[in-house]
Amino acid sequence: MSTDTAPPSRLLAPSLFAFAIFYGGMVCIAGVLGNKQVALGPLAVEAGIFAFLLLVVTSSSIAELHGRETANRLVVIGFVPLLISLALSELVLALPASPEMDPERLGAFTLIMSGTPRIWLGGILAYGISTLLNVYIFSKLRGREGSRLLFFRSAVASALSQAVDTLIFVSVAFAGVFPIAPLLGGQMLAKVVLSIVFVPPLIILFVKLGRHLDRSAA
Repeated sequence: MSTDTAPPSRLLAPSLFAFAIFYGGMVCIAGVLGNKQVALGPLAVEAGIFAFLLLVVTSSSIAELHGRETANRLVVIGFVPLLISLALSELVLALPASPEMDPERLGAFTLIMSGTPRIWLGGILAYGISTLLNVYIFSKLRGREGSRLLFFRSAVASALSQAVDTLIFVSVAFAGVFPIAPLLGGQMLAKVVLSIVFVPPLIILFVKLGRHLDRSAA
């Protein structure tokens, strides 16, 4: 009789499992939402920032709950759904449309899903560098104070990483196409303000939710 048994599975913390799934979804939808600019009072910002801020919230929360190394690994793994979604978009755009498809809808789909190589490259670089920078700053500021000053650490890390995100994306995607200084200034201001206002309370909420999920499964 065989005595072979399945190897013991490595338990994944419920918070890490839930946040990783959420993170992957935000990575994929950010580029789609970015096709619309929204007005927030005097500020104008591309709507993809909302999904991107949730990436910042999620990676920072995982750094707080499970450590910087785990958060960095999540950011790197996030390139997988990002690149696959881009590849699928290009594949679907290349395939011939059904003759039964409404031309107006086809035109709208093509317009929304198309992107120049510079825009794709700018988005990929901005995602990787700024999100890893956010995790680095957030974790470094923790220092000896432990879990205190969570609101302050969240605001500083998010604001700085969003400034870098804007600088990278706009420079790579549009430098030489048109003067980018006005766009840089407006987008950077809008993203930094949103980062300071929305990210810290959301990180506090996510950390509390993560701890609740982990305690419930214990």
